[in-house]
Amino acid sequence: MTAHTLPQPEYSRNMRLIGHSNQGGKPDGVQVMVHRGYAYIGHMVSQGFSIVDVRDPKNPRDAGFVAAPAGTWNVHLQAHDDLLLVINARDLFADVRFADEKVYYTRSVSETVQGSNARGWSAGVRIFDISTPDKPREISFLSLDGIGVHRIWYVGGRWAYVSALLDGYSDYIFLTLDLADPCNPQIAGRWWLPGMHTAGGETPSWPEGKRYALHHAIISGDTAYASWRDGGLTLLDIKDKNAPQLISHRNWSPPFGGGTHTALPLPDRDLLVVLDEAVLDNQEDGEKLIWLFDIREPANPVSIATFPQPNERDYVSKGAHFGPHNLHENRPGSFVSSTLIFATYQNAGVRAYDISNPFQPKETGALVPAAPTVMMDTRPGRPQIIQSCDVFVDPQGIIYSTDYNGGLSIIEYLG
Repeated sequence: MTAHTLPQPEYSRNMRLIGHSNQGGKPDGVQVMVHRGYAYIGHMVSQGFSIVDVRDPKNPRDAGFVAAPAGTWNVHLQAHDDLLLVINARDLFADVRFADEKVYYTRSVSETVQGSNARGWSAGVRIFDISTPDKPREISFLSLDGIGVHRIWYVGGRWAYVSALLDGYSDYIFLTLDLADPCNPQIAGRWWLPGMHTAGGETPSWPEGKRYALHHAIISGDTAYASWRDGGLTLLDIKDKNAPQLISHRNWSPPFGGGTHTALPLPDRDLLVVLDEAVLDNQEDGEKLIWLFDIREPANPVSIATFPQPNERDYVSKGAHFGPHNLHENRPGSFVSSTLIFATYQNAGVRAYDISNPFQPKETGALVPAAPTVMMDTRPGRPQIIQSCDVFVDPQGIIYSTDYNGGLSIIEYLG
């Protein structure tokens, strides 16, 4: 797609669209990683992951697709050095029981799928050698029981950290993985919120209609900053990878709507950006916010500010999800900043914020991509509206953002 045929963004301020890819005809995207000039994109519908050559970000080129096993989705992945880690989990949105989003977001996944017959999916983590970036070669598979893995944090070295729904638990919990030999990965430790280990006799202590489940953790030093959807935030001491220990737990749902998705530590400033994901249409799950916490005292994280919300139009009535989804996660080898934060806001696109003054975050740029031209999401009644999902910023400051239906937007920040 050449520059003159770029889809016209609905809105932009201090950002401009410089490239777009429909990902080889599979424009449904969830997590995106850009590594050595190639974008690796997990799909929501297309059951696999795509590779796009973005060495020239203005002219992205399809560079391959790796299929998932039957009945399996690869929504999330992580690339570092010569390794690509890809999640395998049951394709839940292909299951008619999850056709209504509320079922997925307001009750334990294990409760919905219990009594399922023969397992028609693959659960675990696939590890690929990507020393040739556009030719991933699978070198190992960590097989797990249960529904599978939702998301991974891996930035090189011996350890990876995943959220996994194993048999015997109500929903996704925290696991540490030992990759001392990447051809033979092993589970090292696990941690969960009390009440989640149903096979161990625990019973949920949380209210009906709430979903306590690890979305994922971001690791800094010996601390895992973990987001538990309606279960809030935990800081875990992971010095001993085999036995994570709780440092602190904060939950603000209720009164707020939950959906805690990402906790991004800014260690040089003792700050933590915590994002609550909007998960239902027209803000039915309440107003969702991006919070800034002071974590000078890890045992007592304190919220000190919220980020401003997009307000150049009425996004609630626009339809679909309005509210935060994910943050650019400051991974080693990507754009790293503790004052400039990038987030996706679903029907309000991609946003940039300056948090130099931690008590007064300011929006400094925005781009709302055009509505998708095709709908990949097969769930009935989904609106044909942009839902900017993930965001990755490369070391040059180029922004890559996925959408469930609208392909990959490549954006330049002009701030």
